[in-house]
Formats: sequence, structure tokens, C-alpha cells
Amino acid sequence: MKNNKKWLQTALKVGAVVSAAALVLSGCSADQKEAEANQSKPELTPVTLMLNWTPNSHHAGIYYAKERGLYKDAGIDLKIIEPGADLGADHAVARGRVEFGISQAESLLPARAEGFDVTTIATILKDNDSGLLALKSSGIMADPKSLENKTYAGFGGALETEIISKLVECGGGDPSTVKFVDVGNVDALAAMEQKRFDTTWVFEGWSGVEAKLKGKDVATVNFSDHKNCIPNWYTPIIVTSDKLIKENSDLVKRFMEATSKGYDAVVKDPDAGSAALLKLAPELDEKLVYEAGRYYAPKFKQQGKFGEMAAEDWTPFTEFLVKAGMLKDNKALEGAWTNDFIVK
Repeated sequence: MKNNKKWLQTALKVGAVVSAAALVLSGCSADQKEAEANQSKPELTPVTLMLNWTPNSHHAGIYYAKERGLYKDAGIDLKIIEPGADLGADHAVARGRVEFGISQAESLLPARAEGFDVTTIATILKDNDSGLLALKSSGIMADPKSLENKTYAGFGGALETEIISKLVECGGGDPSTVKFVDVGNVDALAAMEQKRFDTTWVFEGWSGVEAKLKGKDVATVNFSDHKNCIPNWYTPIIVTSDKLIKENSDLVKRFMEATSKGYDAVVKDPDAGSAALLKLAPELDEKLVYEAGRYYAPKFKQQGKFGEMAAEDWTPFTEFLVKAGMLKDNKALEGAWTNDFIVK
């Protein structure tokens, strides 16, 4: 019996040592496998994207792709930043401060005319969703002629004057009766209720939706409803530099593949895109984000493929800017856009 006890004690001791050794070996094996797995993973490339404004539902596909790890799957560590007070996406991209940016055709073309290296690789929306917002109590309706003798508040841009004047003229009104005031960034609804001005330029799917959520009785003059009068143009757009395209086209390709996957997913599930946007930008109004997300989702692939552009939109808009005196000629259009990175 004593011998049996001794044998059992010895066996237990030996078993404990063997088990401990096995644990150490298995631990080493696991650590080795993890190290090998990490070594096999491609190193992430740091990439910065500058927005055109604060985060909003235009950017839902990008935020979805970032939150769901689609950029990391493409080997990209994406950082999203907002534009500075004196530095927008066009200039930031051209100066190499960021790899990609969100811009708009009306700023990209003049920037190119000034020699800045910036080009468009995708549009987020096929049709311009911007327009004029007004309280119905102002007398403004969907008919552009109703803008006669009204006060428009904006940023003092030449395009604003040209677009609104042309709309009023096409509606059979007198553009000279419209008063233009420069107010910059203000709470438009509050200012209109205070009768400081009658109308201002907004994106229907964001500010228009916000006004309705607040229960305001508003009217809109949507630019896309008047293509027989004013040209359609791409806004917002995704931009990069020709330099980056030439030196690292693979990075541009991977960025666009991940971005397209993000927008494809948002089209199928708008609320998932809104949830991702809110997770990474929690300061936004939740109800507005979800409503705007549902509004925009069907528009992200309206042309069939996310981001795809056409000369039929770029050329008339460029000619419009030339006639408005915002461009000397149409040379800025050469190389201003490409569909080479649109996911087939």
C-alpha cells in the first residue's frame, strides 16, 4: 500500500511537471502562431481624408467602412478630419497635407485653374441635392419666380448670384429685384423666423430634413428640378492628387474599393450607415442622422455604380462657370475627373 502511495505521489508530481511543460510549450506555440500571423498581415498605410464640412449623412458610407474595418481590410489606417478655417480639402490635397478629400465641383475647377494639383475620383451623389430653403410664410414656393423681391442670404459667392439670378429669369421673374446679403454660417431657420432674410442655400437631405423634423412649414426650390435652366453639377465629390495617382495608384484603388463597399452596404441598410456615423461622430443629432440617412441611401448609386461620373454633367457646368466669369476658359476641366477607380 505504501509503495502504491509513493507511486501515486510520484506519478502526480511527474504529471504536474509534464502538464506544466505542456502548457508552457502550448503557450509558446500560441505566441509563435500569433507573431507569425501578425507578421503575415500587411502593414497598414496611414491615410488622411479631409471632409468638406462637419460629418453628415453624405459621409455615411465612409464612416461605415471605417467603423466596420473595411479600410483596415484594404491595408489602410484611415484618419478623418474636418476642414480648417483657412484650408479646405482641395488645397489640402494639392499641398500633400492629406491624401483624399471631400470637395465640390464649384471649388475644384477654380482650384485647378489656379494650378492646384487636385482631381476627382468619384462623386457621392449623381444629382445635386442642394437648393433654396425658405419658410412658406415668406411667400416663396417651388416656383423660382417667387424669389422676386426677396432677400437671399449666403456666403457672397459669384456662383450663388449666378445660379439664383438664372433661376428667377427662367421662372419669368426679374433677377435684379433679388437682394443678396452675406451672412456666412448662421442658424438659418432662426434668422428667417426673425425676418433677417427670406431664403438660403442648403442641402435638402440635411438642412431640409432638419427643418421638417423641427416642425417648420418650409418650401424648397430644388436645383435638380430645374436642369433645363441651370446645369447639374457634382457635389460632394471625392478628390485626390494626380501626384498620388501616379506614384501610388494601388493605394487610390484600395481606398476606393473600401469606400465603395461602405456605400454599397449603406444603400442596402441605411440605418447601419447611420449607426456607424453616430458611433464615430456622437455629437450629431440622432434623429436627423437616421432620417437623412434614409433620404440619401437610394441616391448613392442612382447612376448604377457608386461614384461614376459623366462628361454630360462636367462640361455644361464648366461652361456655366466660364459664362459667370468664375473661370477664364474650360482648360481646368482637362484631367479634372476620372472614372478609372470606380469599382466595376
